[in-house]
Amino acid sequence: MNHLTKAAFGLALMSSAPAMADDYSITIAAGHPPVFRWVKQFPEAFIPTLTSKLEALGHTLSVSEQYGGSIAGVGEELETVEAGLAEVGTCSSLFDPAKLAVQNVTYYTPLVSDDVRLVTQVIHDLHMTDPRMTQAYTDNNVVYLGSPTALDDYLLMTTFPVDSVDDLEGRKIAAPGPAINWLSGTGAVGVQGNLTTYYNELQTGVYDGVVVFASAAFPGKLYEVAPHVTQVGLGAQFAGSVCANLDWWESLPEDVQSAFRAAADAAESWYLGDLEGFVAMAMDKMREGGATITTANDEMRQAWADGMDNSAATWAADLDAQGKHGTAILSLYMERMRAAGATPLRNWDQE
Repeated sequence: MNHLTKAAFGLALMSSAPAMADDYSITIAAGHPPVFRWVKQFPEAFIPTLTSKLEALGHTLSVSEQYGGSIAGVGEELETVEAGLAEVGTCSSLFDPAKLAVQNVTYYTPLVSDDVRLVTQVIHDLHMTDPRMTQAYTDNNVVYLGSPTALDDYLLMTTFPVDSVDDLEGRKIAAPGPAINWLSGTGAVGVQGNLTTYYNELQTGVYDGVVVFASAAFPGKLYEVAPHVTQVGLGAQFAGSVCANLDWWESLPEDVQSAFRAAADAAESWYLGDLEGFVAMAMDKMREGGATITTANDEMRQAWADGMDNSAATWAADLDAQGKHGTAILSLYMERMRAAGATPLRNWDQE
């Protein structure tokens, strides 16, 4: 065999050799415990899919699951991933509104759609196609992987029957974060609240009602202390996503990045399927448990919408002043939702 033949033979062997196998070791951080669906998605779908995808590439995976505040409290996950203390985590825009401001667009646009899949699809597409949507992640040294955490349609749960908006006059109603804006114009007294205290405060009369989603209301047994459930169509909401440390992410080969994206897609699919099945069961179980569930008529829904302040416009203008494209994202989200078939009771972007 001459030198040229030997060289060609050596190159052929090199080109056919498998890529070097690597062991990828990651830490996943979440402030909530794994009883919550947006955390449970990791062991149920994200990790198994990622393990399978990496094995197909000849790699192995080691995962340290740090949930329930072990290394990051609720609202601290983004900072934990940003600092590299975890490679992957739940970036909760609802609990980190200063850093993930534009991600809260759905909470400033109620009464748009109660379709959790539609909200998920539109928000995910915006993240994947519009740099203005992902700039907030980049600015904080993280990258959006996917699996948007959408919460099911928010309900009004009260200690008294509600037949019209007038019935809310003077009543103390608790709502989380920017959702308190939804009570403007109803005559209700909005109070900041959260799931951890709702039951006791309803039971002791601190609140007369709460704005909450069914998938939390049922396991929290809120129907026992607020048995009047009114479906107003306040809407499904985006609350967070799976994110990764940007520096670490950029060090990964493209095929490994694709494996992580596929794992996030699998987590999204699992999450939505599990959520929808649970919501249907939750509504049935609350009814069986003594709750009276009614659907607000069109007159009540329109009166609620018409009386509400347009906090979306104020929110967008404030973000514009900070250079965060609030008006653009507001318009884009509303346009995409309408194009996908949603019929908002108010076109928040056009007022």
